[in-house]
Amino acid sequence: MSPKPLNPHPDRLFPADPKTRDITRELYEAVKDLPIISPHGHVPVEWLADDIPFSDPTSLLLTPDHYTNRMLHGAAGVELSELGVPVGSDMTPDQSRNAFRLLCENWKYLRGTPVQFWFESEFHDVFGVKVRPSAETADQIYDQIQECIDQPEYRPRALYKRFNIEALATTDDPCDDLAKHQQLVDDPDWDGRVIPTFRPDAYLEPARAGWVALTNKLGEVAGVDVSTYAGNVEAMRVRRQYFKDHGAVSTDHSHADARCERLSDEEAERLYQSALKGNISTAEGNALRRHMVNDQARMAVDDGLVMTLHPAVVRNHDPYAFEKYGADVGGDVPHAVEFSRALQPILSEYGNHENFQMVVFTMDETTYSRELAPLAGYYRGLYVGAPWWFIDETDAIMRYRRAVTGYAGFYKTSGFIDDTRAFCSIPARHDVSRRVDSAFLGSLVAEHRLQMGEALETAIDLVTTQPRKVFKL
Repeated sequence: MSPKPLNPHPDRLFPADPKTRDITRELYEAVKDLPIISPHGHVPVEWLADDIPFSDPTSLLLTPDHYTNRMLHGAAGVELSELGVPVGSDMTPDQSRNAFRLLCENWKYLRGTPVQFWFESEFHDVFGVKVRPSAETADQIYDQIQECIDQPEYRPRALYKRFNIEALATTDDPCDDLAKHQQLVDDPDWDGRVIPTFRPDAYLEPARAGWVALTNKLGEVAGVDVSTYAGNVEAMRVRRQYFKDHGAVSTDHSHADARCERLSDEEAERLYQSALKGNISTAEGNALRRHMVNDQARMAVDDGLVMTLHPAVVRNHDPYAFEKYGADVGGDVPHAVEFSRALQPILSEYGNHENFQMVVFTMDETTYSRELAPLAGYYRGLYVGAPWWFIDETDAIMRYRRAVTGYAGFYKTSGFIDDTRAFCSIPARHDVSRRVDSAFLGSLVAEHRLQMGEALETAIDLVTTQPRKVFKL
């Protein structure tokens, strides 16, 4: 039996209604080839700085994509270690091939998901694969991709240009020296734009194990005495400026909630001293963390770095997997979170300041129409982030547009965020967003709620103008 062909339909994700589909096609044609702006992601800067050739299809496409790993683990019963998890594990050629076979053998479990869309686009559009993944075609697909990545035109820098990436942000520890980012800047053969992002989460959780060591390291790298809370704030300020000097445009924050109440100076100092001694309680640690997040917003007003916030995550829900494989392997799940009262201390103080911009992402989509869109509709500096992580799938993106647009409009949203470690999936993920946004705009035109010219302008703005504005690129 001949293998089934892999030939993604040009109208995938478009409306079934013929009239609306025709409008959607025209809108999509206007945006499909525009540059990719990726202001929030996790691709290692080393890949581009050193132009490191990709070693094998599994470590390139499968292992770093925790969206895929969690589905194969949960639906197909595949052990994460069989997929090369955690990222960076040494796999033999046989282990790499076997992991790829597991993906193809269990292809049916990805049906109807954005993961299927991403892989089909990657296989077909990037590597020229023409057969549908299955147990019978796994080795054929693996060998074809391996043959591709052995060629110079499939090295990271070549793919960066081929994908038409205008800007790509990494996520970085506050104490990182950013040497690889500087290496790219200094390279006369490099004309792309890869920027760091300041991610201080672990340094803002004083009740967590290891916080004292991190704080001492922060002081050492910043050259600041952190024996007082004021010293900690100054060390943060120094490192934020260092990141900005190296091209950063934003900071990234993820905690259990979005609360940010300020403490008195005396109480903040008392709790900080308790934390340095290692005897702060969980409740006290949360109170100090919320105060510290508020100070990050205050510093954002001073230095202009965009503040992104994405709470509502139960990290490492499976303690066994976390102990065995570490974080970021697909074991995080959403939980409900409140924003209106939680963000009031920051928004009432800074939300209308000309130098403050905050983007809020959440996996709890129930908050979009109830809280985030009305808040963004009022506060000049607040933007509603793209559906992120568990809801960056097609129906959820459509629900997001329907939930947010009536309250905040298109121009208080962030532009698409791919949030990926899987480099070759970047164009596919952005393509999903462009298709769904075109479908939403097409429906507004079909219902005579927008003129076609307005829809075309908006479609282009959502891909280019808006992310440049929101992230000050």
